[in-house]
Amino acid sequence: MRKFLILMSCTFLLLSGCGSTIQDTYFDLWEKVGVEKRDILVDRVEDAQETQQEAQEQFSSALEEFSALINFEGGELESVYNNLNDQYEASQSTAQDVSKRIDKVESVADSLFREWEEELEQISNQTLRRDSQKKLSATKRNYASLVRSMRKVEGSMEPVLRSLKDNVLYLKHNLNANAIGALKGELSTIQRDVKSLIAEMSAAIKESDAFIDTLKN
Repeated sequence: MRKFLILMSCTFLLLSGCGSTIQDTYFDLWEKVGVEKRDILVDRVEDAQETQQEAQEQFSSALEEFSALINFEGGELESVYNNLNDQYEASQSTAQDVSKRIDKVESVADSLFREWEEELEQISNQTLRRDSQKKLSATKRNYASLVRSMRKVEGSMEPVLRSLKDNVLYLKHNLNANAIGALKGELSTIQRDVKSLIAEMSAAIKESDAFIDTLKN
């Protein structure tokens, strides 16, 4: 009941605009029920990591569907188009989820770093303050590297989605065997882009693990 009342107070404060920022107020009130910003950041990095793993699987599935299209040897072509379109839409949805997860990571990290910097000013012992400042600087550097890798993944999804969309629309307008022949030249490009994207996701996932370890330790 106490946690519920605090969260209701959180909602009230958010609506009334109290606090330095809406995001800071939201996270500050979570701290009042024992959930630290650092813990929220770890959870959100893990969520972003999980979403990228799902994206790896989805884009691989889309590539398999496109490869099956190229090897089409007869049957109901409209059914093949529908399958490819489903894969494109699922890939697009997954890409949006990845972007949302990265945004959520950034929102709590920004709040955490603001709080850390403000609290540094409250440490009167110069030795302790310098040590905390060094840890803040190191955490910021690691975080900046992590966000760059995740945003790189986000950017690399765009050309793959464009290629899939182009091919889906082309096939939609040309449901015949000649369309399959015209799309064969696109396969190598999509394969290359998806392979590169998956490698970048793997790198970002690995970097997420390293960043989580630094926060937990």
